[in-house]
Amino acid sequence: MKKTTFIIVLFFCPVALIAQLRDYNTQVPLDQPTDTWHTLTLPKSVFSKIKDDFSDLRIYGTTETDTVEVPYVLRSSAPTGSEEIRDFKLINSTSNSSGYFYTYDVPVDEPINKIELSFENQNFDWKITLEGSQDQNQWFTIVEDYRILSIKNEHTDYTFTDLTFPDTKYTYYRIQIKTKDTPKLKSASILLNNTVPATYVDYSTNNISTSEKGKTSQIQVDLKDRLPVSYLKVNAADDYDFYRGVSVSYIIDSVKTDKGWKYSYRNLFTGTLTSLEKRGFSFPNTLLNKLRISIVNDDNPPLEITSVDVKGYSFELVGRFTQPANYYLAYGNTNAYPPKYDLQQTGFELPKNVTALQLGKPIKIEKPTVLEQAPLFENKWWLWGIMGLIILVLGGATLKMMKENG
Repeated sequence: MKKTTFIIVLFFCPVALIAQLRDYNTQVPLDQPTDTWHTLTLPKSVFSKIKDDFSDLRIYGTTETDTVEVPYVLRSSAPTGSEEIRDFKLINSTSNSSGYFYTYDVPVDEPINKIELSFENQNFDWKITLEGSQDQNQWFTIVEDYRILSIKNEHTDYTFTDLTFPDTKYTYYRIQIKTKDTPKLKSASILLNNTVPATYVDYSTNNISTSEKGKTSQIQVDLKDRLPVSYLKVNAADDYDFYRGVSVSYIIDSVKTDKGWKYSYRNLFTGTLTSLEKRGFSFPNTLLNKLRISIVNDDNPPLEITSVDVKGYSFELVGRFTQPANYYLAYGNTNAYPPKYDLQQTGFELPKNVTALQLGKPIKIEKPTVLEQAPLFENKWWLWGIMGLIILVLGGATLKMMKENG
C-alpha cells in the first residue's frame, strides 16, 4: 500500500508542477547554464507584466521527467553603504568683521566628507568657507563660498545646510560663516559618507505636456511602457534663483467616460524644486507609466520647463543552477506569493564575478482550453414539450385516482 502511494505521488508531482507553470502568462528561454551561479538582467519588457512587488518572478527548469525551481536573489543598482558619524569637539567659537568662526577637534585619524549643520535661524542665505589644519597654525581651504540657506513662509519650507566635499583628513576643522547676522547654531554632525551612488537606466518618454491651472503648473509625462521609476529631474531654462513647492503623483487606475478618460492618482513624493540643487529627486522604486508633476508658482511666473529626466534602477536575478535542464524565466501571475529561498537570508554571501545568462524572446504560455458544457436542451420547444408531457401524465394519474376513490 505504501509503495503504491509513493508511486502515485511521484507520478503526479511533475504534473502538479506543470500545472503550476500554467498559472504564469509568459516564459523566456534562457541560455544553457555553464556554472552553478548565473545572473539574469531583467529586460524592460518584463516590467509591464509583473506584480508591483516583483513577487511573481520565477526561474524554472524542465527535464524529460521533472520540473525544478531555481532559487534566486533579486538585486538592483540602488545606492549601497552607509554614513559613519565621527566624534568631535567644539573647541572655539569666535567672530570678527569677516563673520563667525567655529573650530572643531576631530580626534579620529580617519577622513570625513560631510558636515551637517542645523540653525535656529530662519530665512537666511549665507556663504561658508571650510578649512582644515593639523596644528591650528597653517590652514588649508577645503571649500569656499559654499552656499547654505533657509526659506520658510506660508508657501515654502526649504532648508539646505549640509556641506559635502571630497574626503579630507585633518585634526582641526574651521567653519567661517560670512554674515552680519548672528547665527544660532543648534547642532553639527561630522560624517564620512560611504554610500556608493546608484546607477540608473534612462527611460524614453512618449509625450510631455504642460498646462497651467491657477497658480500651479502641471506637467504630464507618459512613458512608453510600465517601468520601475526611482529618479526624476525637472530641467528649467530660467537663469534666476527659484524655490517652488513640487509634488509628483502617478496613475493607479483609469476609467473611460463620455467626457474622456478619468484618472486616479497616488502621491509619489513632495519636495522643493530649486535652482540650488541640480541633482533631481530620488524616491522608492515604483512601477508606473504615467506621471503628473505639479509645481506651485504662487505669485511667480511659471518656469520654462525644457525637459524631464525619468530614470530607474537596473534589476537582475542571481540564481543557483544545480542540474542540467531547459531553463526559462516565468512571470505574470497575479496570485503568486513572494518566494522564500535560503539565499535570501541575511548573512548569505553570494559569489562574485558571476557570468550572465542571455534571455531569448518572450513566449506566451498557453492555457488549457476550458470546454463549456452545452445545456441539455438547446431548443426551448423541447423543454416546453417535456413540460407538457409531464403535466399530461400527472393530470392523468390524478383523474384515475379520483375515479377510483369516487
